Amino acid sequence: MNFLGITVALGLLGGICAQINVLRPACDSLEAEEAALVAQDYLNAQHNHGYKYALNRIEDIKVHSMPDGNSTYVLEVDLLETDCHVLDPTPVANCTVRPKHLTAIEGDCDVELKTVGGALTVTAFKCKTEESREDLCLGCYTLLPFNHTEGLDFVQTSLTKLNNMTENVTYVLGEVGRISSQIVAGGPKYNTEFVVFEAICVNDTCTALNDPMAARGICTAEGVNDPAVNCKMFSTLTPLLDANSTARPALQPHVHTHLGDLSPKHGLRHHKLTALHDPHISSYLSAESAESAEVVPVAPAVLAAPAAPASTVTSAPAEHHPTTDGSSSDASASSELPIKVMKRSVPADKTHPVQACPGRVRFF
Repeated sequence: MNFLGITVALGLLGGICAQINVLRPACDSLEAEEAALVAQDYLNAQHNHGYKYALNRIEDIKVHSMPDGNSTYVLEVDLLETDCHVLDPTPVANCTVRPKHLTAIEGDCDVELKTVGGALTVTAFKCKTEESREDLCLGCYTLLPFNHTEGLDFVQTSLTKLNNMTENVTYVLGEVGRISSQIVAGGPKYNTEFVVFEAICVNDTCTALNDPMAARGICTAEGVNDPAVNCKMFSTLTPLLDANSTARPALQPHVHTHLGDLSPKHGLRHHKLTALHDPHISSYLSAESAESAEVVPVAPAVLAAPAAPASTVTSAPAEHHPTTDGSSSDASASSELPIKVMKRSVPADKTHPVQACPGRVRFF
């Protein structure tokens, strides 16, 4: 009786396993590319501070085909930080990836997606974001922590200079994106990036306007004492549309300079991708890529990226030095984020070539 029961159970198990096929498309196949771009867009949508990330390489892909016709995709992808802030409406495909000598930031993510009605939905992910320590040159700019006193003083000086250059508009600091320094003859030369919001001022106290029409932008400032300030300003006359064609709510302006809200032991120098979302519901994601020890739960606020560039504000540098353009950063994690269906259809071609992974490197 026991023998018969075991035999029947094994037979049923074998039948189920036979119906669940694990397919291994090539990492550079159209199917893998589509899934990876859905993952890239989803991760950027959950990334509320700092800069957009671009797909650099597909490390691995498995497709678990179920008897009901649906599939589960398990991806390992490498992403690289770009110079486009998350407020910037520029498509990530048109953004410039930060080069290694300016301290590139890499995102290593495991992502699970499922097919729902022919479209892919991200259901869980884990990400680890780190600095690339390769090809750093002697004498180049080096990243400083967000709470670096002199660096923040330079940002404040740059903001004051911006406000002195503009008429009828006052800006307040929204977020520090990156602070870096270079040793030159006159002392430390700073290169900073920061976000500004249009403000309303009463009795010398200025607060960011909570208005979708308010101006905002990303500024860079470089110099030793007197900074050269350049700003790319955006208007938000129309809301940014998600990939599922639903409008995002307007950004709630706030100051986010990493002062007093992070333990000094972190000494963060760049913004991070959201670390994880519901990895415990997946039996496929590995535990190695989680940054659970560094997770700081935050409200899942969503940025309303401005729709069209409005103006450019530029000041001439007080002193001229050969410059190396620096750029961005962001740290933010959440354990409860909404699931969104991305309107990217899975290609109809279901042919699976011989496994070839990892895929090509797009940047470095």
